[in-house]
Amino acid sequence: MGNIFTTILVQPLTNGLILFYKYLGQNLGIAIILFSVFLIFLLRPLTKPYMESMKRIKEMEPQLAKLRKKYGSDKVKISQAQAELYKQNKINPTAGCLPYILQFLVLIALFQVFTAALSSQDIASGKLNNLLYAPLKFSDDQPLNTRFLYLDISKPDAFHIQGIPFGIPGLFLILATVAQFLSVKITSPYMAKEQKIAKKSKGTLDDTQVAMQKSMTYMMPLMTLIFGLSLPSGLALYWLVYSLVNVWQQVSMSGWGGLTPAINLVKSSLIKK
Repeated sequence: MGNIFTTILVQPLTNGLILFYKYLGQNLGIAIILFSVFLIFLLRPLTKPYMESMKRIKEMEPQLAKLRKKYGSDKVKISQAQAELYKQNKINPTAGCLPYILQFLVLIALFQVFTAALSSQDIASGKLNNLLYAPLKFSDDQPLNTRFLYLDISKPDAFHIQGIPFGIPGLFLILATVAQFLSVKITSPYMAKEQKIAKKSKGTLDDTQVAMQKSMTYMMPLMTLIFGLSLPSGLALYWLVYSLVNVWQQVSMSGWGGLTPAINLVKSSLIKK
């Protein structure tokens, strides 16, 4: 299984990254940024159905609210009516799950690239060259530039201070965490109506769904921060770029999602001024 994963994902990603590196200034940080954008737009045909589906589900929210009000605490009838509404409007709520599975696999593959391949000091005879196709292999006198601004791409973006047992997150790790929070918040639907309906409902299903979505908003950025303290900073850089592009795509397709109240507040403040 490991060899198959390496052949179909780790090796192509490694070669793609090094291709960008060799032809775009031989700076690994710049290569990661541009290669990340390339990967995101490469997967865009797969993510587009999901975003379109989420946009259409958002448009159905007034009708869904009427169904919840009509059937009250009868979860079975609400579920049946919702499924019928989606069917009539040709909406598939599960559309586009594949690209997010692929994003997770890409993240695992990049982790292997940064930890196993790029951490070797002897590039020419190390694991990196074993993953590269013949035209991209490094010779004995070719170094690999892992420096990007203050980062060493192969090491965590964390500062260690004497007397403090844990690392202090660096700028890119903090930015990646914030971008991840914005990405999750925008991807989640605006919850105000659902929360009001959940409170009025006698059942607990709605409350559980609302609570799970709210917890994910904070859990995923927190995991990004915690794991980022020990993982190569190249992953933080990739996750920063991915999250920012995801925010741009989501806003352009279906609005600000869970950030709608905050955006409206900012707009109101600017109008008053």
